[in-house]
Amino acid sequence: MTVSPETARTDTVPTDTTRTDTIERLPLYRDIPGLAMTRGRWLHGWDPENEQQWRGGGRGIARTNLIVSIFAEFLGFAVWALWSIVVPQLNAAGFALSVDQMFWLVSLPALVGAALRIPYTFAVPKFGGRNWTIVSALLLLIPVGGLAWAVQNPQLPFGVLLAIAALAGFGGGNFASSMANISFFYPEAEKGKALGLNAAGGNVGTAAVQFFVPLVIVAGAGLALERAGLVFVPLAIVAAILAWRLMHNLTDAKTDPRTFAAAARERHTWIVSFIYIGTFGSFIGYSAAFPTVLADQFPQVGLSIAFLGALVGSVTRPAGGMLADRYGGALVTVVSFIAMMLGAGGAIVGLQQGSFAMFFGSFLWLFVFTGVGNGSIYRMIPAIFSAQASDESLAAKLAAKRLAAGCIGIAGAVGAFGGFLIPRGFALSKQLSGGLVPALAVFIAAYAVMAVLTWAVYRRRGSALGAAVI
Repeated sequence: MTVSPETARTDTVPTDTTRTDTIERLPLYRDIPGLAMTRGRWLHGWDPENEQQWRGGGRGIARTNLIVSIFAEFLGFAVWALWSIVVPQLNAAGFALSVDQMFWLVSLPALVGAALRIPYTFAVPKFGGRNWTIVSALLLLIPVGGLAWAVQNPQLPFGVLLAIAALAGFGGGNFASSMANISFFYPEAEKGKALGLNAAGGNVGTAAVQFFVPLVIVAGAGLALERAGLVFVPLAIVAAILAWRLMHNLTDAKTDPRTFAAAARERHTWIVSFIYIGTFGSFIGYSAAFPTVLADQFPQVGLSIAFLGALVGSVTRPAGGMLADRYGGALVTVVSFIAMMLGAGGAIVGLQQGSFAMFFGSFLWLFVFTGVGNGSIYRMIPAIFSAQASDESLAAKLAAKRLAAGCIGIAGAVGAFGGFLIPRGFALSKQLSGGLVPALAVFIAAYAVMAVLTWAVYRRRGSALGAAVI
């Protein structure tokens, strides 16, 4: 509800619960039109579309929440990808793992993270964005603590090690809650940029962990894998403290479960989810598997450059959104899939010729276009449902926005399953053929199907949406 700035200090404002709290008018918020804050940093009357409120201090509040959210999501992605850089070094620490077991350890966190994405989305309106950021940051202490303990015990049964690796999925859920929370803070005109920064900041966590952890674990004498987990303990605590001190909860942030149910009944939700497996799923899957693949195929190279794949895939995501704004998301997505086919083909040639330069260059090319495709698909989703709107009325536009929001949540969860499928595909290929070429060939075929599907539904002349710029 909206509370006027003239409201007395003794007024009460209903919260999402049945109790009422006395308004605390801190100097920072006292003069912001229509805004009040209660204990627990709950903001009442938040409306980023209200220009007076936005210019009168709302923009600063949104920016602060975005900055802390990016840091917390950065840590989430880093923890989600932590096993990807630890696993190739476990045997050197006394373990005796097969290649198949290694791929299980890097793939299971993606599966758990994907499953957590929808419940994490609903946690924001239920508990508040600030409160859930605190909780989700502290939850990261469980997987990093578990890793620090597990890597010092090479005698652990593989099942126990796998269960501990699965806990890293907590980090994968952070993306969904962070994106849902930030979407409430920004007006429509600035939401795309804010969400793009939030997503890119999180994705970079994957590259950062693959760059810094190898340095941390070899600092000093010997190999200290437990440091890979311990280094994140103070960072997670700092993220929780920053969220507690600086972020806000919004009483006006609502996510209706019926929105997800309505989106689940739309065929476009499942088409988009399928093609998002090809882009975001490929980014997460290749990021998880790349260090293990390098260690297996080119052991002489080392892991110091493995982070470059995740890095280029992260930084090109905003470029995909910008290209989609100019040329249409569907066209950029089709081009991305074609480029990914070329990258996977180049990786096959590199493996067959034993050329590390060819293999590595092709994989970086592949990573670049997973990022571009991620950005373009996010641009496609609102355009799809807007083009399907029954008319130009406000009610029809609002319905389209709700469906798009539900689709984004579902596609984000489904797409993340690619992070499980790709490492398992590599493992199966290795087991059945002794190499990775068959897996890459299957990935090429999948990208071809996704490219044709995207073109047929969203670009082909004569299709239902062919005349719109999707």
